[in-house]
Amino acid sequence: MRNERLKMMIVSALFAAIIAVFAQITIPLPFTAVPITGQTLAIGLAATILGSRYGTLSVAIYLLLGAVGAPVFAGMSGGLGALIGPTGGYLVGFLPTAFIIGYYLEKTSFTVKQAIVANLIGMFVTLAFGTAWLKFAAELPWTAAITGGATPFIPLGILKAVLAAAGGIAVRNRLKAARLLTVQTN
Repeated sequence: MRNERLKMMIVSALFAAIIAVFAQITIPLPFTAVPITGQTLAIGLAATILGSRYGTLSVAIYLLLGAVGAPVFAGMSGGLGALIGPTGGYLVGFLPTAFIIGYYLEKTSFTVKQAIVANLIGMFVTLAFGTAWLKFAAELPWTAAITGGATPFIPLGILKAVLAAAGGIAVRNRLKAARLLTVQTN
């Protein structure tokens, strides 16, 4: 039991590193300060594969690394400034997103269909946190915050949710078949 928990903590740290790598995949948009990033795909993968406890732990490790200044956020940035700046809400929203995705799958089933639903819910949770934070941090009206902070990200967010679901379930099933993911992940 103790070795299994240690193994899952190590896997969580590995997923934190994967999130950091995916964060460097950015597509700047000319009409908003918020870029499209690979972070949400990696967070969906972590939560889909590891479940609520260890998926959320992965995100917490990632956020703590960034908070202390490690350049793990998008654009090789880090520090508290990134967390409290106009786009910090997306980062903060990653924690409940990972938990909700994993929890939903634990309460339903780890199937591609359910994982798509979970990751779509997660996408909207991230966008809600990010948009609300952007509105208050940048002192924008709600229409501007939604137009610049949520609407442009929905189409690609849907694609990332489907990719995280399909890829996450495939990897999870392989890990379970190889007995590399054997502990209860909730």
